[in-house]
Amino acid sequence: MFETQEEMEAFIGTFEACSLPKPHWTHHAHLVVGLWYLSRHSPDEALRVVRQRIRAYNEATGTANTDSSGYHETLTRFFLLGIQAHRIQHPCQPLPAVLALLLQSPMAEKEYPLRFYSRECLLSAAARQAWVEPDIMGWQP
Repeated sequence: MFETQEEMEAFIGTFEACSLPKPHWTHHAHLVVGLWYLSRHSPDEALRVVRQRIRAYNEATGTANTDSSGYHETLTRFFLLGIQAHRIQHPCQPLPAVLALLLQSPMAEKEYPLRFYSRECLLSAAARQAWVEPDIMGWQP
């Protein structure tokens, strides 16, 4: 999956149209989305777009964006920062190759942020609403 630019583009199209089946909205799907927008926008603009699109997708698929469900600001920023650092390490690779490497990296593990955050901190309403620094160990993307 996602072996070509066209496959990635088709996936993003279904995500943007909010027609992506909910079971396909996985952790890996989030990484694809992050990489896609970071490849087309500055990091600040990518964050703005990803934030807006995830919230819209959640609402369209019946997931409320609340203090306990839906969009999560800290996780979104955490992974976008990591994806951007990953992109910088592979500047000459085509996007599908960068994605393949990303999906083989520690960031592909859903529990990866728990290396840096306590579960309590990461699942807090504060972390869902705004960026919260890691509370276990310093993290540099």
